[in-house]
Amino acid sequence: MHDAGTFPVILIKPSHYDDDGYVIRWRRSVIPSNSLAAVYGLVMDCADRNVLDLPITCDAIDETNTKVDVKGIIARIHSAGCGLVGLIGVQSNQFPRAMDLARRFRAANVPVVIGGFHVSGSLSMLPGMQPELQQAIDLGVTLFAGEAEGRMEGLLRDARNGTLQPVYNYLNDLPNLGDEPVPFLPRERIVRSMGMQTSFDAGRGCPFQCSFCTIINVQGRKSRRRGADDVERIIRANVDQGITDFFITDDNLARNKDWEEIFDRLILLRERDGIEIKFTMQVDTLCHRIENFIDKAARAGCNKVFIGLESINPDSLVAAGKRQNHIDEYRQMMQAWHDHQIIVFAGYIIGFPTDTPESVRRDVEIIKRELPLDILEFFILTPLPGSEDHQKLFGKGVWMDPDLNKYDLNHVTTGHSGGMTQDQWWEAYQTAWSTYYTHEHVRTLLKRARASGIGWEQLVGMALWFHGCKTIENLHPLDAGWLRLRSRDERRPELPRENVIAFHTRYAWETVAKHARYVGLIVRYWWMARRIWNDPASVDYRDEATTPGMTEHFAERQLPKVKRHPKVQAAQAAMAAETR
Repeated sequence: MHDAGTFPVILIKPSHYDDDGYVIRWRRSVIPSNSLAAVYGLVMDCADRNVLDLPITCDAIDETNTKVDVKGIIARIHSAGCGLVGLIGVQSNQFPRAMDLARRFRAANVPVVIGGFHVSGSLSMLPGMQPELQQAIDLGVTLFAGEAEGRMEGLLRDARNGTLQPVYNYLNDLPNLGDEPVPFLPRERIVRSMGMQTSFDAGRGCPFQCSFCTIINVQGRKSRRRGADDVERIIRANVDQGITDFFITDDNLARNKDWEEIFDRLILLRERDGIEIKFTMQVDTLCHRIENFIDKAARAGCNKVFIGLESINPDSLVAAGKRQNHIDEYRQMMQAWHDHQIIVFAGYIIGFPTDTPESVRRDVEIIKRELPLDILEFFILTPLPGSEDHQKLFGKGVWMDPDLNKYDLNHVTTGHSGGMTQDQWWEAYQTAWSTYYTHEHVRTLLKRARASGIGWEQLVGMALWFHGCKTIENLHPLDAGWLRLRSRDERRPELPRENVIAFHTRYAWETVAKHARYVGLIVRYWWMARRIWNDPASVDYRDEATTPGMTEHFAERQLPKVKRHPKVQAAQAAMAAETR
């Protein structure tokens, strides 16, 4: 591409490395990054307003589905005589890969800026400049902390003038989102993800105080949100390019004060204008108490909802600052979503102080029996830079793994406060996956879906994804995709490059073997689903989890040996008062 006479901006959302040291990249990856979409929208707004003395061009690259052509990008920027590479939305586990890319660009004297949760979280919660951030500055990389709304024009001007600062820190000056340029990615980028789904945020910030979370220390606890007009602009811009499926990335849309106005607008688009949009969102465990929330979510097009379950152990929830989770109400909440044919999937954290391999297996069996949950994904409790957990361990000098690439919630990165060894912790994590995704329980999930009116194709697809990615790819589902792409030259620099014949032979064999296992799993799940859907009696299926009215005293009945923390009742009462 010829860029003379323009100012090229290349936005890259980096991937990270697998355990063999290769970049995780797919033919089709999961949901496109909202950070990439948000920054692309801001850059294109600057381009539309001609804020520089040159036309601005912008490319958005998601490395999870696109190989970064470093040499080609360098050639483009050298041809233009100016430009900027932005490494966008960089999480802690992606920071090593981001730095490896930055080194190659900086060696060619290409301006580079790195932003995202690792930079922002580290500057927000830790003293001074951490070594990996100082290394970036020493390379001439610019660090951007905070959010870019209202600041992109100034950043581009500095890059154009060659006056980029070492650090831009806006953590104490978070912008309002109303009337700001909206997140957007062109269709040619969205089609590289599975399901033709894109993402956007209707708001940022979260009022809760979960100790493992980085969001409250980067985006704040105050709700900042886009208006219904902004959300409609996002929807219509994507519908115009044939995209009608969305992931709303708000950490908790139920606490967005404008949720009803947003839902009403989406209902209008669906019922008046005939735009068949659908979306997935994240909410808390008490959203069913909010009048009309679930009813309007369903009418607005919600077909899947993600809930941070985290644990069914009251002490673990209090220890994590998850005081909003009332486990006695889990079943009632999930049944309310199923009444509207909405799939419920949840996250569950392994590694709280009371966890052991045995207790994890017990708790997962309780969930299978007691809760009408569809899909459950597990995470290892990880001290992410930017979280309160990390800050406390850092302050006490507790060992944490120095390899940031492992901070992907799929590796053990510190000692267990309850005494498990690292091997036991990993065993507990693996046990959780294998205990939940048995063929018998998938059959139960399909029976429940049949009785609640949820389509089997959706549930089979999600069960296949979450089960298959972990057991076949040995990757967390959020890191996975379809058809793994692996290049010899995309390995961590400190590891040797493999022999060309050995590399391609192993890659070909693994690809064939994995897809054979996928085919076997697809056939098994499809066969189970067809038998259930062809059985008239399955419409009336009921089990303990799906029986209405059995919601009281769940913890006392199922966890008799767990002594309830003295703060639990007070914390739950306070949250109940807030909800009312």
